[in-house]
Amino acid sequence: YWGTSEWSAAEILGAIQIAETHHLHKPVVEQPIYNLFERHRFGPEYDTVYEDYGYGSTTWSPLASGLLTGKYNAGIPEGSRGDISKYDWLEEQLTDAERIATVTKLEPLAREMGATLAQFALAWCLQNPYVSSVITGATRLEQVEENMKALEFVDAFTPEVMAAIDAVFTTKG
Repeated sequence: YWGTSEWSAAEILGAIQIAETHHLHKPVVEQPIYNLFERHRFGPEYDTVYEDYGYGSTTWSPLASGLLTGKYNAGIPEGSRGDISKYDWLEEQLTDAERIATVTKLEPLAREMGATLAQFALAWCLQNPYVSSVITGATRLEQVEENMKALEFVDAFTPEVMAAIDAVFTTKG
């Protein structure tokens, strides 16, 4: 089996067509970035890929490099990924005031569900029927244990909760 990573829908469909034409193994999975901030690999142009070809997805960065955990709301904590010099390129994203304000607005929704922000963000990814699996990027055992509890909240994403999330992302400031 083989797959793609960060390919456009047109590129995926082109690869499938070439494979079918030449009786080769088709790609079966996409590995896109996917989180509450980054949703573009599941837009309408991908419907054919997921629905007609049964393509799967193994998503990465579901917590937006930790931003969706809330731990960066008050700055970059010592010892966090954002504090590591080889991740300097993340600093702008992790300290972006608009993104932090958005995360702050998500906190009541997570709390109302009984989830941590991390569990909420992971469960949101998993509720997408086109998501086959999520690479969490946990660095400590406690994070793995907390992340796995996200499974308890996948079914809590009612149309009302989804509308509340969409409202958070359509309002600025």
